[in-house]
Amino acid sequence: MLTVGGIPAHPLVVHAVVVLLPLAAIGAVVVALRPSLRRSLGIPLALVTIVGVLAVPIATRTGDQLREALGGGSPLVEVHEERADNLLPWAVLFGLLVLVSVVVARMADRAAAAVAEVEPIAAGGGGPRTGATAPATTRATTRATTQTATQTATRAATRAVTLRRVATTAGLLAALAGIAVAALVVWIGDAGAQSVWQGVGG
Repeated sequence: MLTVGGIPAHPLVVHAVVVLLPLAAIGAVVVALRPSLRRSLGIPLALVTIVGVLAVPIATRTGDQLREALGGGSPLVEVHEERADNLLPWAVLFGLLVLVSVVVARMADRAAAAVAEVEPIAAGGGGPRTGATAPATTRATTRATTQTATQTATRAATRAVTLRRVATTAGLLAALAGIAVAALVVWIGDAGAQSVWQGVGG
């Protein structure tokens, strides 16, 4: 059985799940309600979520080890174990949605920055002077450059809008999945706490 300083690892790892996943769920809800906060909270939210999700299978494995070391445990331990088996798929889904929302939002920011770079050229302010005294070839080149910049800006703007919509949708789904995950953690933890207080040995 995996131990930390002589203490079974399960209670320690469980605390990582119990703290990090609900915290990530709160962060996902906050970001879904205020998408502008994704720039500052996106990376910390993703990191907390990843660590919380990775802690789930470790908690499950160490829980199995603890149960075997105790000779099986009470019926409440079995209830706790059965409930815990439902958490990993939801946690993984939650983690993927959080990552998609954060990564796609950053891609949308880059696309928006690309629009800002080419807009002056598309508006005709980034090329050489095209007055009546300018040679015809210069005027033609400037028009071609402006047209290309306009097309580039349009594509980048469309890409930015599409990516922003994907990020927003993923963020909303992540918030809903986070709420479900937090509820599962409470549901699972309730059975675990009852098994401890009512006697693990049953």
